[in-house]
Amino acid sequence: MKMKAVVLHGPENYPNNYEVMEIEKPTCGENEILLKMKAAALCGTDKRIFTGGKTKGVRPDSVVGHEICGIIEEVGANVKGYAVGERVAVANVIPCGHCSACLSGRENACLNRKAIGYEFNGGFEEYVLIPDICIESGNVVKLPDSVSYAAGALIEPLACCIRGLRNTGTGFNDTVLIIGAGPIGLMHLELSLIAGARKVIVSELDADKRELALKLGAARVVDSKNEDLHKIIMDETNGEGVDRIVMAIGVNALVDSTFKLAKRGGTVCLFAGFPKGKMSEFDPSVIHYNELNITGSTAYKRIDYLQAADMVKSGKIDLDAIVSQKFKLDDFRSALDLHMAGTALKVVIEN
Repeated sequence: MKMKAVVLHGPENYPNNYEVMEIEKPTCGENEILLKMKAAALCGTDKRIFTGGKTKGVRPDSVVGHEICGIIEEVGANVKGYAVGERVAVANVIPCGHCSACLSGRENACLNRKAIGYEFNGGFEEYVLIPDICIESGNVVKLPDSVSYAAGALIEPLACCIRGLRNTGTGFNDTVLIIGAGPIGLMHLELSLIAGARKVIVSELDADKRELALKLGAARVVDSKNEDLHKIIMDETNGEGVDRIVMAIGVNALVDSTFKLAKRGGTVCLFAGFPKGKMSEFDPSVIHYNELNITGSTAYKRIDYLQAADMVKSGKIDLDAIVSQKFKLDDFRSALDLHMAGTALKVVIEN
């Protein structure tokens, strides 16, 4: 039996390196689950995958897409605890559990990790086969009817943001600056407020995104193209700088100026994916004399994903507000073009 899928042939020749085509529908094995895809979201990583900027784990002639949610179509004979018709979201990252990173408590940075959308076919297809190691790791999470499929798909990036929040250390009474108000920046905004931040300032060039940031609780939004971000930050913090900064856009040229916006002893999280091989110039004396803490953030731990799912199920965080456009699988090219243009907020493929 055939099904529709977006097949990525390889990293070269974008936008002619993929097509919506018919492939064989997966056969559900005894230890597997077959998921009918209902929502799969596009993210910044997908931009790099389709244009060849990210190739690790991506196989030629495969299906990508790692932010997914759906309905269980089939359950293997040996799989316990799941039933046909249940709505589930899937944590796509599967750590090995025994490498040095996993054993030191950093399973999100697993040296041997496998992931749906990389080593296994992902969500840009009608049916997604969930492998046994994903089920055994507890990565398939049931959802109530109150959670939309789109919100279920966005649990994955929310889990990444929770990991970033923990690395940044945002907490009670902190002042926070978020650079970029795309989906990731807006999630960091909501999480920072939940964590107890006193004031969250968002820097974003797009007016519509700034407006949404205000609706989601930002104390102030800044158009850094037409406003002096450094002056505004110093005015808002009595000349000290902010406690925590999250760079939610991977722009190398902004790293140096961003470091100068943190207070002494503050933390800067380089959360976004930066172009591989491109360097950033910055003044190390700013880090030295201000005793700055510089951190990154990669993927998420399973506890981050489970907590993200709980937050969505309880209504603590609004992910539907971040979804801007929805497309059918047949219209994937239009969806990806819009996503690549950077004018949309969060683009979701529905089935």
